[in-house]
Amino acid sequence: MPEIVRYPTSERLRARYGSLAGARTPPPGRSWRPSRLVSAAVWVAIAAFAVGVHQLAQTGTFSRLIDVVAPPATETAAAAADTLVGAFTLCGSGHRVDCVVDGDTFWHRGVKIRIADIDTPELSPPRCEAERIKGEAAKRRLQALLNAGPFSLTASGRDEDRYGRKLRSVRRGGVSFGEVLIREGLARRWDGARHSWCG
Repeated sequence: MPEIVRYPTSERLRARYGSLAGARTPPPGRSWRPSRLVSAAVWVAIAAFAVGVHQLAQTGTFSRLIDVVAPPATETAAAAADTLVGAFTLCGSGHRVDCVVDGDTFWHRGVKIRIADIDTPELSPPRCEAERIKGEAAKRRLQALLNAGPFSLTASGRDEDRYGRKLRSVRRGGVSFGEVLIREGLARRWDGARHSWCG
């Protein structure tokens, strides 16, 4: 009968020679635990991440990042409605197709349009030099907005004013051009009367 060779178990080897890497092994019944330094580093990383997310949320950056990755459905739908385009110039004395008269009036495809619910400084004629300067700035800004990409026109209450201009809200991606001009100090909300821009 052949002789049975018995090899030493791992516990016996460890007891006789120690672990292969020379590292200490935990006593039986105890599991390995990370050092206090490793635990502290993990908690510091978690706290830093939480503070960073909080800061992004406070400044609005977090929501803007989310909107870039997945824009809101309403914004996407609004952008899909933006189908009008034109190469807008500043209106002169000739035939008017796509051109800007002033900060709240323009021609598009031969139709004269007045932006509803805002009032911008007069240019024909301005009442003072300050109104002329601000009126020119509003006109140029409206031209830039119209030329920046597709936009949409929507009726807002009355169809026309007493001069036969179509009263419309002008938007791109759901953002009102009138609101942009108001925020930038180049327009006021229309309250039914013209007010001086001369200080």
